Amino acid sequence: MCVMWGKYVGYASLSRWLFICIYTFPYCFLRHARSRNYVSESEVCKLESMPLDFGDYHPLKPITVTESKTKKMNRKGSTSSTSSSSSSSMMDPLSSVLDGTDPLSLFAAAADPVTTAPPMDGARRKRDKDESSAVGSDFEPWSSKRGEILARYTTTEKLSINLYMGSEKGKATTTGSAVSEKVRTRLEELDDLEEGSQKELLNLTQQDYMNRIEELNQSLKDAWSSDQKVKALKIVIQCSKLLSDTTVIQFYPSKFVLITDILDTFGKLVYERILSMCVDNRVSLPDNFSPESVNDTAKETCLNWFFKIASIRELIPRFYVEAAILKCNKFLSKTGISECLPRLTSMIRGIGDPLVAVYARAYLCRVGMEVAPQLKESLNKNFFDFLLTFKQIHGDTVQNQLVVQCVEIPLYLTLYSPAIDWILQCIAYHAPDVLLTEMMERCKKLGNNALLLNSVMSAFRAEFIAARSMDFIGMIKECDESGFPKHLLFRSLGLNLALADPPENDRLQILNEAWKVITKLKNPQDYINCAEVWVEYTCRHFTKREVNTVLADVIKHMTPDRAFEDAYPQEKFLPFLDMFQKESVRVEVCKCIMESFIKHQQESTKDPVILNALLHICKTMHDSVNALTLEDEKRTLAALINGFIKMVSFGRDFEQQLSFYVEARSMFCNLEPVLVQLIHSVNQLAMETRRVMKGNHSRKTAAFVRACVAFCFITIPSLSSIFTRLNLYLHSGQVALANQCSLISEIFLTVNNNLMRPSDAFLLEFLCNFFSTLLVVPDHPEQGVLFLVRGLLNVIQDYTWEDNSDDKVRIYTNVLHLLSAMTQEAYIYHVDKVDSNDALYGGDSKFLAEINKLSETVVSQILDHLKTLGKEESLKRQSQLALYFFNTILAHGDLRNNRLNQLSVNLWNLAQKHGFADTKTMVKTLEYIKRRSKQPEMSHFTELALRLPLQSRT
Repeated sequence: MCVMWGKYVGYASLSRWLFICIYTFPYCFLRHARSRNYVSESEVCKLESMPLDFGDYHPLKPITVTESKTKKMNRKGSTSSTSSSSSSSMMDPLSSVLDGTDPLSLFAAAADPVTTAPPMDGARRKRDKDESSAVGSDFEPWSSKRGEILARYTTTEKLSINLYMGSEKGKATTTGSAVSEKVRTRLEELDDLEEGSQKELLNLTQQDYMNRIEELNQSLKDAWSSDQKVKALKIVIQCSKLLSDTTVIQFYPSKFVLITDILDTFGKLVYERILSMCVDNRVSLPDNFSPESVNDTAKETCLNWFFKIASIRELIPRFYVEAAILKCNKFLSKTGISECLPRLTSMIRGIGDPLVAVYARAYLCRVGMEVAPQLKESLNKNFFDFLLTFKQIHGDTVQNQLVVQCVEIPLYLTLYSPAIDWILQCIAYHAPDVLLTEMMERCKKLGNNALLLNSVMSAFRAEFIAARSMDFIGMIKECDESGFPKHLLFRSLGLNLALADPPENDRLQILNEAWKVITKLKNPQDYINCAEVWVEYTCRHFTKREVNTVLADVIKHMTPDRAFEDAYPQEKFLPFLDMFQKESVRVEVCKCIMESFIKHQQESTKDPVILNALLHICKTMHDSVNALTLEDEKRTLAALINGFIKMVSFGRDFEQQLSFYVEARSMFCNLEPVLVQLIHSVNQLAMETRRVMKGNHSRKTAAFVRACVAFCFITIPSLSSIFTRLNLYLHSGQVALANQCSLISEIFLTVNNNLMRPSDAFLLEFLCNFFSTLLVVPDHPEQGVLFLVRGLLNVIQDYTWEDNSDDKVRIYTNVLHLLSAMTQEAYIYHVDKVDSNDALYGGDSKFLAEINKLSETVVSQILDHLKTLGKEESLKRQSQLALYFFNTILAHGDLRNNRLNQLSVNLWNLAQKHGFADTKTMVKTLEYIKRRSKQPEMSHFTELALRLPLQSRT
């Protein structure tokens, strides 16, 4: 079937059967369209205003459930509950469904408290989370440093490791074995440890070594799960012994990370094992349990673990294993942890190698911050002990070791940084300035050692460092480098000043002092590592002159052949970018610059120097796009360029603004999101021009807005997405109409010609928006009545719709909304300076007759489609569409007409006929009709309500 809507001109041509179909149903929809008084309807629909006390109520204020109480009702299984909230005037919609109680509280209160106790694993996870949250989110955890250490401290030398081979004795023990056999087996395993049942693996690469450590970690877990606790302890002892080995010293920090992972696993297993023994009637210990609530069995097991560890002969494994289970002291005594920390701190004094000792102190601080962060005195004592033994670093023993391993002192000193940085971070966390000042004084007493000073600046709060910048510069000048170069100290200082501002009067002197050292660096890598930090400082606090001076110095150091320096213009930024020759690196640099600009640029700009530089950067990013570029990368680049475009403003110079958009379109033509942004920006520019002119365009501004519309009209076809094109055509057409431009019909024809294969759902949403625009578009004087509406209906009719889709009929129903609005004497909205059809025709009878004829064709299409849905598999769709059409008649038709009234009743019955109608929807619709019947001039709705029965599904 093909229905012609009057191919752009003339009336609809209908076949004979269509006339029969029309007159079979006694109705004429638009002839009896309800006249609308939009002003009065708007007043009726307004929400009732109520005075509010804003001191007690805010609509965004959260509702806080403080308590939930339940009481049993007569009906079995039902409960009711009450809850208090922060606002008595606003009821939570979710709570109201359950009589004021949130669902979780209701279910929890209705259940048995014993049977609903949380599983052990969940309880442990919650407890662990609570205890780890003793330090705030501003404390950088050890886990964030782990990867950096493993990546930085590597080696190509061969490594060795001792693997515990285990004992084959007792493995064949059956479940029926006597307890004495199990005890004997464990004693034999301990004997194996003393007899050295181990295997040494030599000539391992770094990766092999890491794999072996992971195998040991897995072996620990397997031994524990198979109830071989002694074997698990022996694995941990063996791993701890590896921390006394410094034969490949440059790998030691990474070895520490790997081994302490195993220790952490062991400590967690022991703690959870003892905790599981404290369960009484399936109820675990509370989060803040006291030792008195721990049963004797758990305490005895805990003591046994500490006794086993105390029998370890070697100092280093005994220290590490006890530190790993330090948390278990909670089961024995309230003061157990506070008593053990000083003792363990003193034990470290017996470790002769200063590198091994400082990492032992770092591990103790790590465990201490996890289990008792409030015990800062022990952490401070730990660091002060390190300062007392600091001179060992330069002792003969260490120097001889470095000579044997051919390790230079600067490299050796960097091995201390992770441990010292961590110790100081723990000490400095929420520490008063008095303590930090004391740390500075102790560093001075040690001759301002560069290693310590660098760690102090890395660990202390940036605000503390920035406020004392000149003091730190003085310490840096006087410090004993001892193989730790000063430029690294200035880098650490610069990193702090990037986070906090120094006193304003000191800023220039700070820059001068730092750059005196930086500019003397000969090694390009050392120079740029330090300079990159201070460039940011310079950009934040100084003018373009200082920035250019710094960039000029960077170019001087980083360009091997400097013969072309004299040809550089005064601006140094673009020559600086040209030093990045590799395209991928240059693009990443450009992305970083744009991200920083978008983040920190608070106001729009029109500075020609800035625009020239950033256009060059954006062009570099755009030109990097090729056929192999990933879509995510394209989106990232487009977002950065769009961020720049939004920040460009020439104020009231609209012509210059449009020229910028035209230039940007030619530069960024390969990124569609940028073109879309430019179209939106130009549309916004046209509307801003209209606002400035208050809707009364002069000859100049009228030509300008036409140029804006033309920009959009010629740019949109270059986009590949049909969805995007349709929306932009519509938006641009609306802007053109608002500015009295005459491109709306051309845009419509372009939409018609480009309607390819968008989804039906998209078309439904788009066309509903389009209909709202067509209401105010006047008819073309040479094309006849309803020219655009007829053309659009032809497009809809010719379009190939998806199978089993009802969207075409839903669109037809929305066309009736449009046609109904067109019959009103005064339209609901208008566009300034545009005479819509209500003004052109003035309710002329011939115009209304054309609308009536078009509406008859639309209605017949809807009813014909309803007939085709009479098969069993499509009855549900028929019910939904019938109700949808019923609601259209209810909203837009004059139901005082008997034939239209009867049609609405037939549609209501059809919606319920086969039991597919939603009962709640039907009930609410009927209630709405009854409410409408009480309004003025709506008494006929009372009779209609009586004719609309509610049918049960049975």
